[in-house]
Amino acid sequence: MTEMIKERLREEIKASGLTTVEIAKKIGVSPEMVTQYMTTKKLPKLDTFARLCKELDLSSDYILGLKND
Repeated sequence: MTEMIKERLREEIKASGLTTVEIAKKIGVSPEMVTQYMTTKKLPKLDTFARLCKELDLSSDYILGLKND
């Protein structure tokens, strides 16, 4: 489950066209943390996840695997 979440996050972050610095500023974390969300086992805290979904216009249900589109 964690790997699917990471893969979907990675895909959506890349598809956003924003840099990790831009995303980090929008959600209030360091650019390194955004990179960790995409490359390590580290997942965002719930409030950070909510901000990430809002700022990138992502469906949390999709990221979490509750919906496939």
